[in-house]
Amino acid sequence: MKELEKYYKVLGLELGASLEEINQAYKDLAFIWHPDRIPKDNQRLLEKAVAKLQEINHAREQLRSLESDQKSSRQSKSKSSARSTTQSTKIEHPQPTWEYPHSTYDRARRPYYEDYGNADLRGANLKEKDLSGRNMAGADLSEADLSDSFLHKVNLEAAILYRANLFRANLLQANLRRANLQQAKLIGADLSGADLREADLRGAQVGFGNRIMVKLTGAILTGATLPDGRIHS
Repeated sequence: MKELEKYYKVLGLELGASLEEINQAYKDLAFIWHPDRIPKDNQRLLEKAVAKLQEINHAREQLRSLESDQKSSRQSKSKSSARSTTQSTKIEHPQPTWEYPHSTYDRARRPYYEDYGNADLRGANLKEKDLSGRNMAGADLSEADLSDSFLHKVNLEAAILYRANLFRANLLQANLRRANLQQAKLIGADLSGADLREADLRGAQVGFGNRIMVKLTGAILTGATLPDGRIHS
């Protein structure tokens, strides 16, 4: 229980806070401690921000995992109670599950700390996941949901992100060299310091009208194909 209380305290919440409150507290703190908000010449504060971000990421994942376990337990008890109140024989049908065509990715069991190099992650739900520093080179993430995810310094070299949802994703200093980002949703994404050399961004959503809504401070775009088809020199 003390460990559990610590996770709530990290997020500034009272014991027993709802999942909605946990998610909101996490987003607020992640915004405050985002390393990109710290002056680049202040290494001490940058290290502190990264450590704090890791701490709140861990706290949220632990509390979300607890909530998921409790929900599964309630559902299991409910089903058990329902079976005990009837004498009739029932034919049980497997619950339908959505699966992206031809995907071999087991979303229910596969942990997020694995090496995802060349992995088939088409259509995977990776929303709000912390994949910072992971190797995902060559992975197929076509139409995957990576919105609000943390991909700080992730290796996505030559990865396929065709029509992927990267809304508000943190791709700070990510390696996206030769990545396929065609028609990807990049609105609100932070690509500061990212390596986008030779990346294909044709048709990518980067804003509305003439307003660019992607952060590209310090990004390397040499040889990248821009959303309008032009090659960046």
